[in-house]
Amino acid sequence: MKRLRPLLSSVRKGLRVPADWRERLRFHAPDALAWRLLLLTFVFTVVVEILIIAPSAASFHERWLLDRLQSAELASVGVEALPYSAVEDDVAEQLLAIGGVQAVVVGDQGVRRLLLQAPNLPRTPDLIDLRARRPVARILDPWRTLSGHPDRSIRVQARPRYRSGDFIEILAPAQPLKTELRAFLLNSLLTSLLVSLVAGGLLYGGLAFLVLQPLRRVTRSIEHFAVDPESEGDPPSDRHDEIGRVERELARMQEEVRVSLRSRARLVALGEAVAKINHDLRNMLTSAQMASERLADSPDPEVARVLPRLERALGRAAALSRNVLEYGKSEEPPPQRLRIPLAAAVAAAAEDAGLASDGVRLVRSIPPRFCVHADPDQLHRILVNLMRNARQAIEGDPTRPPGGKGVVRVSAAAEDGDGVIMIADDGPGIPPRLSGNLFEPFVSGRASDGAGLGLAISRELAANHGGSLTLVETGPRGTTFALRLPL
Repeated sequence: MKRLRPLLSSVRKGLRVPADWRERLRFHAPDALAWRLLLLTFVFTVVVEILIIAPSAASFHERWLLDRLQSAELASVGVEALPYSAVEDDVAEQLLAIGGVQAVVVGDQGVRRLLLQAPNLPRTPDLIDLRARRPVARILDPWRTLSGHPDRSIRVQARPRYRSGDFIEILAPAQPLKTELRAFLLNSLLTSLLVSLVAGGLLYGGLAFLVLQPLRRVTRSIEHFAVDPESEGDPPSDRHDEIGRVERELARMQEEVRVSLRSRARLVALGEAVAKINHDLRNMLTSAQMASERLADSPDPEVARVLPRLERALGRAAALSRNVLEYGKSEEPPPQRLRIPLAAAVAAAAEDAGLASDGVRLVRSIPPRFCVHADPDQLHRILVNLMRNARQAIEGDPTRPPGGKGVVRVSAAAEDGDGVIMIADDGPGIPPRLSGNLFEPFVSGRASDGAGLGLAISRELAANHGGSLTLVETGPRGTTFALRLPL
């Protein structure tokens, strides 16, 4: 037995299906939806057959009885039209029995007249009155005949058509009707089955072409995307129905997921790069702070004027270096809220953003002693990002005439207990392709300058304060942002 195990193992390995064939068989094997659709088509086919056969059997059953009534009625008219004793009793019985009936009764004004004597029957016959027949009973009569006893007889009453009287009644055996009804049902069943199979096959084929095949394509696209999100799948079809909309929405969502994955990959790469250089950057900033402390002893008045700005910039850079990894974790440190005069904060941010009187200049429209309740460093970062973006947009405008100076306007007003700060520029505006996802990371209108994180960071900082940063308007005449902060 131990010797056979390696041989069996090698045989099993030799019979393994290749991976590409397994994938092909897995995709093209009948799935649960196809089997359910086929089963549903079969059920509908059976229902249609029942709806066709049941009324047809009832019509055949009633028509057979009416034919026997008509034959018996015509024979009775012929017998009664001859002179008395012109037709012998045996001949009359033969004429009346031609239609396959055992007895004929005519009712007129409450009087029953027996034209053909009924034989002795082993079972009491069932009465079927065709003058007032309910639809349910009419449908059930054929099946009662098929399931009835072989010796069963039927009394049938109807209104006469060729003679006077209240009714005509016949007594007929049920076995001939049962035989003809069984043959009729068999022929009808075969015919309706053939028609239903053809219709069901066409229906299933149409649904498979219109529904199952596109759904399999959508399923394959989802499975391929789950294995390799970066791979481009098949383009969506140009159908205008619900399946076409599903394909287009799926392609759109897959593209959004790809963009999100790429942004996350860039964030991961950025976090790894920042983690590597963070230590060296902090050492450099420490050295720069020590150098700025030595410059404090310089008697040069220009150095004394610029030194406070340098110290503030170094302090903010050091704080940002300490907390830079927090953004990689999608978090910002909680704001340390203080009451800040807005005019001074705007002036300091404009200086760091590069706004000057000989270039893109700042125009302020801020009420006196207007203050906001915010973190000084985080408010400075928000204002610097917005003003620097405005300055770079104005300076990069190719349609601006030579020597034309741009303007960045900052205004403020109180509204519903908040301070609304409007930052507007007269630049070329934001391209329409960027306005929808402007506040997402790595979205920038410049191809080489900037990483596209400024607005995303600014919006997050504003949200941490319980405020908001929104794009009010943009166009060829400029762009306006609204920063809402608590007063």
